[in-house]
Amino acid sequence: MILIRQGALVSAAGLRRADVLVAGEQIVAVADAIREDDLATLRAAHGLPNEAPQTIDAAGLLIFPGLIDAHAHMREPGAEHKEDWFTGTCAAVAGGVTTVLAMPNTSPAVTDPATFERALGLARAKAVCDFGLYLGATNTNQRVAEQAPHLGECGLKIYMGSSTGDLLVQDFEPQYEHFARYPRERVIAVHAEHEPAVQYFARRGARRPPICAELETARAITFCRRLDRPTHICHLSTAREIEMVREAKSRGAPITCEATPHHLFLTLDYELQTRMLDGLRSQPPACYMMNPPLRELADLNALWDNLDVVDCIATDHAPHTLEEKRGARPPSGVPGLETLLPLLLTAASGEYGPARLGLADIARLCCEGPARVFGLARKGTIAPGFDADLVLVDPGAAWSIGDRPIFSKCGWTPFAGWRARGAVRQTFVRGRLAFDGHTVVAPMGSGRHVNPNG
Repeated sequence: MILIRQGALVSAAGLRRADVLVAGEQIVAVADAIREDDLATLRAAHGLPNEAPQTIDAAGLLIFPGLIDAHAHMREPGAEHKEDWFTGTCAAVAGGVTTVLAMPNTSPAVTDPATFERALGLARAKAVCDFGLYLGATNTNQRVAEQAPHLGECGLKIYMGSSTGDLLVQDFEPQYEHFARYPRERVIAVHAEHEPAVQYFARRGARRPPICAELETARAITFCRRLDRPTHICHLSTAREIEMVREAKSRGAPITCEATPHHLFLTLDYELQTRMLDGLRSQPPACYMMNPPLRELADLNALWDNLDVVDCIATDHAPHTLEEKRGARPPSGVPGLETLLPLLLTAASGEYGPARLGLADIARLCCEGPARVFGLARKGTIAPGFDADLVLVDPGAAWSIGDRPIFSKCGWTPFAGWRARGAVRQTFVRGRLAFDGHTVVAPMGSGRHVNPNG
């Protein structure tokens, strides 16, 4: 048993100073104070061993539910030189993320039972945090997807526009069939960029301007409303997309959406919107290239100003090596798992300008929101009966991103040199210490597959 005393528990409702008792993999009790007589009662009620719990003094620390990253690329199988399930989940727990939902655009892509089981086996063997797997849509696998929930996938990912890998479903007919046939107990997550527009502008030397995202987001919302099917828009990046999602939600559409840290903190011309950077950028311009691309300051501000519309902040963790980024044809994507919580804590601190969100917003967007959207019933909340996924944070710690070891195999971050306020001191995954503030201590393969609504 573990008894965490007098930390400030963070939830979407605010902060509460309390004790948390953990037994095995679950939270057993949360109370203003858990005394010895309370322990005796809890032992009797839950059949707990008659032993003194390990006690952690959390006074002065914040305690978050383990963060859930609903959009991560583990790169395995097929691109293990960039990342694998061990290094990627080490990066996760170092950043306070205890559950990752992995995208299917691997090599081979995860599109049927055989490739799903292969990916699941790799994750089970290496992951140090809990994980889910998406199934990827193709132009021809509607029948597989229709019967897929028995696999335990966290949702169906449709690349309505091209990105890394060869998963692309750009035509109306296969898109519509997936939306119409995929079971409602799972979410359809979409990469919403209009491929004909992407190609049109590419021929004219322009890279994925906002109209590309806005056209396909409008189509995805139309499918969602007409077919009344749960739909999740990945990585919103423009002010117009936020307006469309707000309007659809106001009409009762089962639509959800996410924003990424890079679209919240970086703009098209790489201007930083806070005074968080020491010195000049040391990374080549391709290290700030992703799909959809960075946008103008007005779009960035629209995301911040409309966080009430956003259901999740997800990293779109998409590592590539620096050698690839410096090459003649650099791939799109940036790593983000380790920097998600530090960036948001810093934005909430007011250290470098007006606070753009509160601690409660972080819990809503990174813990409770993803758990709700993806049906992770035992995740995202600090309460009895929930998994003991806990992150202890020192809110006053001042440091610079990049000064500490980077656990992601790619070894770099677009936020290198940014001054941060708030650091992860301990990460627990289902009651087991996974990160001690310096070192990942969870054994390889200790992560567990999470089955939505299971």
